[in-house]
Amino acid sequence: MLKISKYGAIDIGSNAVRLLITSVIEQDGKLVKFKKNALVRVPIRLGADVFVNGEISEYNIGRMKDTMKAFSLLMKSHEIVKYKACATSAMREASNGPKVCNLIKTTSDIDIDMIDGEEEATIIAATDLHTFINPEKTYLYVDVGGGSTEFSVIHRGNKVESKSFRIGTVRLLNDSVKNETWKALEDWIKQNTSSYDKVELIGSGGNINKIFKISGKDIGKPLSYFYLTSYYNNLQNYTYEERITELDLNQDRADVILPALRIYLSAMKWSKAKDILVPKIGLSDGIIKSMYYGTISSTTL
Repeated sequence: MLKISKYGAIDIGSNAVRLLITSVIEQDGKLVKFKKNALVRVPIRLGADVFVNGEISEYNIGRMKDTMKAFSLLMKSHEIVKYKACATSAMREASNGPKVCNLIKTTSDIDIDMIDGEEEATIIAATDLHTFINPEKTYLYVDVGGGSTEFSVIHRGNKVESKSFRIGTVRLLNDSVKNETWKALEDWIKQNTSSYDKVELIGSGGNINKIFKISGKDIGKPLSYFYLTSYYNNLQNYTYEERITELDLNQDRADVILPALRIYLSAMKWSKAKDILVPKIGLSDGIIKSMYYGTISSTTL
């Protein structure tokens, strides 16, 4: 007996808004399969408003309304049976965040759940991470976002520690990360990884996915600290405009890619990791799997 259902995951981040549509394939006697059908990304940089002015601008409220209407129509066209919309640090910290969520509910009938950093890390951990890791090794999982970065220490296949820090690419661009926050992150990483002989990084987020694609590496092969350092130094030789015209980066990627690399390289340095794996998973994937296994609530269309 074969059963196929479609789920939708909406990730409202600080740098962009995404809709992931996934088919959940169930077959008697076999493990369930999750097949990605479509991913739509709209570069609405909510963090640029919130981390500077404390609220979402009228301009971006209008863009959010239009985007959520479009997402609602796309989910209906795909015959989605259930969905979950999660908003992270920018929406959570915006003084008018609840008002915007209510407005979107009225105009597009999409329910938005504002989640904290710990819940975000838990949802991300619900991905099929075990398929990418060696159960005999220790990893530091780093998910870099626009407003925050989630860190988890995974030892012998089990998550032993996790914490969210208010260090993100858009926040760094706006110079709104305090030195004390960097120091707290450094202390946390060293404290939670120093007892292990060897640590490898696992990186997720749009920037590290892009860097991995540019590297030409085969899936499952890690990027080295040396490669990331060289790429970081090379990027600094180009202006923002040149990164778009000569390196073919999207305009909303060309500026945040440098602060993202700074976070990954700092995590590698403080954990003494020499390599970083890039499995191309993130919050949207975790939302889909968490809905299927019933560990988070969902909305039926």
